[in-house]
Amino acid sequence: MADSRPDASQYALAVDTTDGQRAVLAFSGVLDAHALRELEELLLDPRLRRAGAWVLEMRAVERIDLACAYAVLRAATSLPETPAVTVRGARRSVQRTLRHAGVDAVVTFEE
Repeated sequence: MADSRPDASQYALAVDTTDGQRAVLAFSGVLDAHALRELEELLLDPRLRRAGAWVLEMRAVERIDLACAYAVLRAATSLPETPAVTVRGARRSVQRTLRHAGVDAVVTFEE
């Protein structure tokens, strides 16, 4: 039986743009245990610490697990001043997981 688990080629994470005030993070694919370490490293990017607002572009995210959702929550709330965080384009199932993790307490969802 073939292994159908996602690997590194089935997700992508990047800080797309940052102007010092706003950072845009782009995510795609399946964000689960295979992506967690890279996601946590991305969320430690020094450019994010300087940005007052984050836009999490999630249109291309197929699924996110609770561990990755908690990583987003920890990153957003661990800074001395919590940035304004917007989740853009997330599927309903992704929004549901983010809400289950409590991320909705610190983010705004945009369709």
